[in-house]
Amino acid sequence: MAKATSFTTFLLMSSLFLSSYFSVSKADNSAPIVSGLSWTFYKTSCPKVESIIRKQLQKVFKKDIGQAAGLLRLHFHDCFVQGCDASVLLDGSASGPSEQDAPPNLTLRGFEIINDLRARVHKECGRVVSCADIVALAARDSVYLAGWSELRHKKCNIAELARTLRQCYRHPFQSRYQNFDPTDVVALSGGHTIGISHCSSFTGRLYPTQDPTMDQTFAKNLKQVCPTANSSNTTVLDIRTPNKFDNKYYVDLMNRQGLFTSDQDLYTNSRTRGIVTSFAVNQTLFFEKFVAAMVKMSQLSVLTGKGAGEIRANCSVRNANNNSLLASVVEEEARSEF
Repeated sequence: MAKATSFTTFLLMSSLFLSSYFSVSKADNSAPIVSGLSWTFYKTSCPKVESIIRKQLQKVFKKDIGQAAGLLRLHFHDCFVQGCDASVLLDGSASGPSEQDAPPNLTLRGFEIINDLRARVHKECGRVVSCADIVALAARDSVYLAGWSELRHKKCNIAELARTLRQCYRHPFQSRYQNFDPTDVVALSGGHTIGISHCSSFTGRLYPTQDPTMDQTFAKNLKQVCPTANSSNTTVLDIRTPNKFDNKYYVDLMNRQGLFTSDQDLYTNSRTRGIVTSFAVNQTLFFEKFVAAMVKMSQLSVLTGKGAGEIRANCSVRNANNNSLLASVVEEEARSEF
């Protein structure tokens, strides 16, 4: 599917947990970024973009904190298919099916939230902020508002992310993910500290025989939620703090309570066990490595420069006439920054 997306992914965790939220005065400038991206891209054209998105998400999460995991997952799915280009938001058309129709994406959610954020941002600033950047910022704030703020300090689904990255790491020169190392894999998998899963995604570990790496009591409780292999029920990914972004996911793994095989493998595998342990005992370290890995992920195949992509008027549909709006915005920002 052709990409229809942003000029530049605002780099999710680029302003991730910036100085205004954490006493880290240069956090936004410390992580490396690819040529063509800018930490302050919307400083002039849409200075309120971050506050608009965060304030609205606060209202959304007050009603349903579960949406935070959905938005984080949406960003993962967008980036690990063909780059952080918001193509996962596009509806299908006569020219081809939508990424949303792929089996791993059938349970994605948050599309309406993204389009609502897009409408609010464009009302304030005009059509200058890309859908890809809105997805990235929404994912960033999902993490922040799901509990990280209290501490002041991602066609694959998140469950498949670790398997995908581990496979790519074994063949680094054959993969676009060659810059991801085991620490990145383990840190990104920490996105499972929030969210839910359908039984069908893990009942293979319960039926017909139980996965020996799974804690007995944990398995027994899961069987009560999922009495059959094809149960349509759901359960939380992190049994300790399911709605809070923290490091308890890694504590789960150390106690053989990882929901997916790809989760538990991170602790079973000697190559990554030490990383899991370090994150389980040091939450600040996990946060630091999660930020670094997300900045890497948020730069996968981003579109930069004149004529690359478009700023959609509706995040689910390509613009009818892809005119020079994007190029004019880029040129205006370039004049203001240099």
